[in-house]
Amino acid sequence: MENRTVRVRFAPSPTGPLHIGGVRTALYNYLFARQHGGKMVFRIEDTDSQRFVPGAEEYIIESFKWLGIEFDEGVSYGGDKGPYRQSERREIYKKYVDQLLAEDKAYIAFDTPEELDAKRAEKENFQYDATTRGEMRNSLTMPADEVQALIAAGTQYVVRFKIQPGEDIHVDDMIRGDVKINSTILDDKVLYKSADQLPTYHLANIVDDHLMEITHVIRGEEWLPSAPLHVLLYRAFGWQDTMPRFAHLPLLLKPDGKGKLSKRDGDRLGFPVFPLEWHAADGTISSGYRESGYLPEAVVNFLALLGWNPGTDQEILSMQELIEQFDLAKCSKAGAKFDYVKGQWFNREYIQSADNAVLAQDFDKILRENGIEAPIEKVEAVVAMMKMKKINFIKELWPLCDFFFIAPQTFDKEDKFIRKNWKDNAPQEMQALIELLEGLEDFSADAQRKAIDAWVEATGVKPWNAWRVMLVGAGKGPDMHDLAEFLGKEETLRRMRFALEALA
Repeated sequence: MENRTVRVRFAPSPTGPLHIGGVRTALYNYLFARQHGGKMVFRIEDTDSQRFVPGAEEYIIESFKWLGIEFDEGVSYGGDKGPYRQSERREIYKKYVDQLLAEDKAYIAFDTPEELDAKRAEKENFQYDATTRGEMRNSLTMPADEVQALIAAGTQYVVRFKIQPGEDIHVDDMIRGDVKINSTILDDKVLYKSADQLPTYHLANIVDDHLMEITHVIRGEEWLPSAPLHVLLYRAFGWQDTMPRFAHLPLLLKPDGKGKLSKRDGDRLGFPVFPLEWHAADGTISSGYRESGYLPEAVVNFLALLGWNPGTDQEILSMQELIEQFDLAKCSKAGAKFDYVKGQWFNREYIQSADNAVLAQDFDKILRENGIEAPIEKVEAVVAMMKMKKINFIKELWPLCDFFFIAPQTFDKEDKFIRKNWKDNAPQEMQALIELLEGLEDFSADAQRKAIDAWVEATGVKPWNAWRVMLVGAGKGPDMHDLAEFLGKEETLRRMRFALEALA
């Protein structure tokens, strides 16, 4: 194992949108693989044909592209160990089902759902295992010719794994250490269903991990009860020497109360639980992090620190820093509370350090939604001036900076800011400022600042808040010189003259 190239996999089922918990699992796999110079495989586990949702696979792929989590091989990426979609691997799985049957490590069962329900009603806590399999309709209790006749007649059946009771099974978990479970508590899991000629998750997962040379299985805590069964299956096939190491990640918990994070929590508290917006077949739309205005880098940073930390006080970590510092041994065993408010804080931090040109593209969409069309360089200039405000999302910029694009048309003299800063001497002082600005040939912020500072020193006038009233109409906005440069000389003077009349 130590000499093998690290290979991990993320293997979602296309049964709907990708939950944010699945995103974190994929991220941890990605960080681990990149840190060890390994590969990450993207596999689609679609053996449950009844739950397949059209569009889910494409949604998952698009989500990871947005997040910047890259796969090396798999569905849509190619590779030499495919097919990577389980529904296309029927013949491969059947070979291994037949091997287990031939070696008496599995058996065929014909029990109908009605018969199983009857047995559950008869026996409290019924489990199909070594103590009950002798009472059921299977190849262990029926003559071989009857079994073959039923199969030939097209009778539906399943193949169950024959688990021997009384054995302590040890799972070497990279987060939880030695996990010991006695095989007596395990049932004879269904490995294959003749109805659709597909394996269940348990068999397909083991066969694929082996054939795709997966060295580490990093997955959610909810799969921990399955780990002993998977250890037994590796042994049954004689693959124990290439069995991957397991790491079971802590659950993402509700922001408040107890239990696992769910979509209902997001709906209740107003945050997304999916990376992208999801349009369900019934017409309902679930919010996504992308459409809600989160930056992908912020989402990645936020998720990485839910259940793991680098052992320092550093919170803002780039993808490269996460790769360099990630350590599965530092993952918590306990569940991680989903602090969505902290997620908003991360987004604010990333907005403040993001490239203005990138943010301008997002803000331009918001401007257009509000009927504003402006040159992109103007949009970028506004973002540069205003992004340091305490905003969590770019969409929050609009009410803070609408005045860049829409001049104030009315002035409420009872407004606290206007009442405080538009005194009796304001018209005279602002007329003098108009005349000063009219005489400037260079209308850059620096040239304005130099001229106005000299005027202020000579007269003692402090014009900035009254000037803000005229250009903005409220107590908000950037440095006045920067704003006037953005508006330009003509628009600045037009607004000032209009305000003088309106406030007279």
